[in-house]
Amino acid sequence: MNHHLALIEKTQSLIASGDITGAESALVELADTEGDRALMVVLEQLQPKDILAVIREYDNSKESVINLLVTPAQFARAVVIEKQYKDLSRTHLRGMMNAIIFREDSDPVEFLNAIGDLEGGSEALADYFSEKWSRIEAFARTGLFDSVEDDGQMLSETALLASAYAKARVEQDEIADQDWMELAWLLRYECPDLFIEMLIVLRAKARAFESGLDEEEAEEDDGKVETGDTDRGKATPAARESDEESAI
Repeated sequence: MNHHLALIEKTQSLIASGDITGAESALVELADTEGDRALMVVLEQLQPKDILAVIREYDNSKESVINLLVTPAQFARAVVIEKQYKDLSRTHLRGMMNAIIFREDSDPVEFLNAIGDLEGGSEALADYFSEKWSRIEAFARTGLFDSVEDDGQMLSETALLASAYAKARVEQDEIADQDWMELAWLLRYECPDLFIEMLIVLRAKARAFESGLDEEEAEEDDGKVETGDTDRGKATPAARESDEESAI
């Protein structure tokens, strides 16, 4: 146990100094020498910000033992604070979500539910789809991923709720790309309430963008991107902020 505590301190120190590769190597070495269970014990004791620092630096050319062993709950806590990196391209967010949610032998819905159960979960999912807004709107309205027509027609929230349990027009295996289309399909047909919550937040972000607001300004606006009423989780992030900011 003392060895594990020393490794945790070493990992946190490496991350704080910006040596993410070194931190990952230390964790991988633990798994190699003591087994996956030992790594899982250490991951359970790492703060979400430290797990996030490692898993967001995904490399799709190799399989990471950390990505394979992180639990849905651990991953969800990391995902909801990823926005603090202020990566406007969302490249890291999409990469790590695809790599972990669609990892071999995992249940993607379990990961999605874990994200949805936390405050900020709907916002994180909206960020993931931020570049695909029009196609997500088309999918919500028609069940297909064709772009929204030029008139910008969108389903009202009432209509979204009414169509929440509509039968799929495309089968999952037709869009099984382990990317945004499959994730959207799983959300709509396996987690319909979360899909609607995410889309409402995504619409608000799109309106804020069209109004020329950045994310911080949008959050101070008149409720356009306030997620408190739509997120399913009840956790409050205030207590986490001071811990999380140091590594970001």
